[in-house]
Amino acid sequence: MGPAAGMTRATPDRDVVPFRQAVRAWFAISLQTFGGPAGQIAVMQRHLVDERRWIGQNRFLHALNYCMLLPGPEAQQLAIYVGWLLNGMRGGLVAGTLFVLPGMVALLALSAVYVGFGDTTVVAALFAGLAPAVVAIVAQAVWRVGSRALTNPVLIGFAVAAFLALAIFGLPFPVVIAVAAVTAWLVHRRWPQLVVGGNGNSKAADGPEPLIADDALHHDRPSARRAATVLIAGLLAWLLPVAVVAATTGVGSVYTQQGLFFSGTAVVTFGGAYAVLAFVAQRAVEHYAWLSAGDMIRGLALAETTPGPLIMVVQFVAFLGAYHNPGPLDPWAAGVLASLLTTWVTFVPCFLFILLGAPYVERLRGNRSLSAALTGITAAVVGVIANLGLYFAVHTLFRETTTVTTGPLNLQLPQPDTVRPVPIVIALIAATLIFKVKWPVLRVLGVCAVLGLAAGLLGLPGI
Repeated sequence: MGPAAGMTRATPDRDVVPFRQAVRAWFAISLQTFGGPAGQIAVMQRHLVDERRWIGQNRFLHALNYCMLLPGPEAQQLAIYVGWLLNGMRGGLVAGTLFVLPGMVALLALSAVYVGFGDTTVVAALFAGLAPAVVAIVAQAVWRVGSRALTNPVLIGFAVAAFLALAIFGLPFPVVIAVAAVTAWLVHRRWPQLVVGGNGNSKAADGPEPLIADDALHHDRPSARRAATVLIAGLLAWLLPVAVVAATTGVGSVYTQQGLFFSGTAVVTFGGAYAVLAFVAQRAVEHYAWLSAGDMIRGLALAETTPGPLIMVVQFVAFLGAYHNPGPLDPWAAGVLASLLTTWVTFVPCFLFILLGAPYVERLRGNRSLSAALTGITAAVVGVIANLGLYFAVHTLFRETTTVTTGPLNLQLPQPDTVRPVPIVIALIAATLIFKVKWPVLRVLGVCAVLGLAAGLLGLPGI
């Protein structure tokens, strides 16, 4: 499909495509964003690059490279960036909002179902089947990211070091990511061939010329005035709701804690949701006690079944945390309020990062230093995701764990006599369906849910 009739190439003072048509396209894309960032990016590639030809392949990849450098869900940030290219500020706002809206509504409903009916035999058995599937899904994420990112022994070393730093020494996740970025940049300066990232200059897709040429610059030029306006408006939109909640419920309320905590995680979620979820799980489960490790795993399974970014699982975490600690509010109202606040502080920064930085990035092509930092972060993320997989496996396949703290070591070890046979069998089946049969995630989750239901109804031990 080529450019639609009546459209013209970008000019400094009008939309690239009619705004209503762009809104319809983003809504259609939002309903197809299953399968994690890879699937979401593929959906946008097909709609925007291959079929509609609104944007060229090189421009699409250049925007993606910038989004990969940022904390937060790169697929949603890519939608904001392309929406900005097509329709300016309002285009970016609409594209980014529609990208997360269906998933937010779906996961809010599923959170309510989980809280209201999670203790029943049928629902509990369904979730018991979903949790082992998550272990296999995270293992697939390690394989996918690792096969692309770990192209030489140095980058493998980055991944191993990140895994050990988190799993054995318990170092904070943001520190691991920052050290990886700085180290990759330093290595690139001395041995550039060892840490090389893509520059987004791959061959353009075949077909008609796109509406936005690959070498065209967006008319929204960077300036100090524009940057100050976007920064102030973005920070106010991001933090003002947290301030209002703190003023009305107290600085020690669960709502203020969640607003501040998830505002912080929003700026350290490099490498996608899997990379930061181990940190979120550790703090939400062990420090704040908002939910259990089993709840966390089942929440991730629910997030896997809904459209939109996987980091939306933090909405589930917030719902459960506030429902169990509602303060003066009704528990259901507390869950909804916390869920919406957490979603807000998680995704508003994405708009700020893109709308603030995009005009500068438009004039920054092929920067090798930035690419090297991204390469180091991506390599470390493999180790981070592996640590997440270990965390989920320990808490899914065993009933109890033991924390070992000796000197710099900080380990969580499973107790062998509490092994759970049924989840192990379901995890192995899920791994076979994913790695051997190549089934999509949603189908695997469906099969595992049925297996968990069958095991629960039959009363099998260890479920």
